[in-house]
Amino acid sequence: MAEIATLAGGCFWCLEAVYDQTKGVSSVESGYMGGTNADPTYEQVCSGRTGHAEVVQITFDPAVISFRELLEMFFVLHDPTTLNRQGNDAGTQYRSAIFTHSPEQKQTAEAVIAAITKEKVYDNPIVTQVVPATTFYEAEAYHQEYFARNPSQGYCTYVVGPKVAKFRKQFAARLKA
Repeated sequence: MAEIATLAGGCFWCLEAVYDQTKGVSSVESGYMGGTNADPTYEQVCSGRTGHAEVVQITFDPAVISFRELLEMFFVLHDPTTLNRQGNDAGTQYRSAIFTHSPEQKQTAEAVIAAITKEKVYDNPIVTQVVPATTFYEAEAYHQEYFARNPSQGYCTYVVGPKVAKFRKQFAARLKA
């Protein structure tokens, strides 16, 4: 039975490009969660006034990849220690957050954060929010599969591409055939 994970780690293009290539993941949709406006647009979310984060909603098979494994990848693929920022992307829409869909996901997220903190993986404290999932709003069609369709676009070349390369190297065993 498929499960859903919803993660925010900066620009959704980066996370979507990586999770699309992950074994056990059947779909990844870019969108918005955690704000106050119904059906927000990209422009509204980018204003920082809606409270939404850019997220990816991942449908996965827990018999192939666990929620914990998705989170372990998540904490390698973005900087969970910068508040409302990933690289040059700044604002609450770029915050680090795990939107949980069950008490088990909340418990797993908190355990993964505690383990990473105990292992001192990062020099600075983890600021990733662990909050209940709210309504998911799918982003506009041009955001879906953005990296796959626009690999030569500047942001994709300099930001998304290196993250995908890092993922492919570090998580080679998790790649789809």
